[in-house]
Amino acid sequence: MSLLTRSSLRAVSRFTRPLATNAPSEYFTQLNALREHAAHTADLWRKISFYVAFPATFVTCAWVYNVESEHAAHEEPLIEENNGTLPQPPPYPYLNRRVKPFPWGSNSLFFNSKYNKDMDKEDE
Repeated sequence: MSLLTRSSLRAVSRFTRPLATNAPSEYFTQLNALREHAAHTADLWRKISFYVAFPATFVTCAWVYNVESEHAAHEEPLIEENNGTLPQPPPYPYLNRRVKPFPWGSNSLFFNSKYNKDMDKEDE
């Protein structure tokens, strides 16, 4: 067969191939089943979020609030005995050890003057 004949047969065969006008119904059946499953799963997780996760979060917040309130009630007598401040812990050498200073100063980033030792006052 000559080159011209082969190329012409290829060109004709491209245009005479049957077009996929009627796609297999199995594909669309699986696609619809997948969409239904996705909708069902999304609805399930939405219900889990609203009826389980959010109430559990609120119950946990209430529990932590109660525990911290009891903890603060136990500290009130200590604060009253020490003129409005918590007593300082013993000066053990391993407490508040600073090898190099923080970029923002001597105290930690989460410093609270009510509960933490002020390292600036120690330097003075």
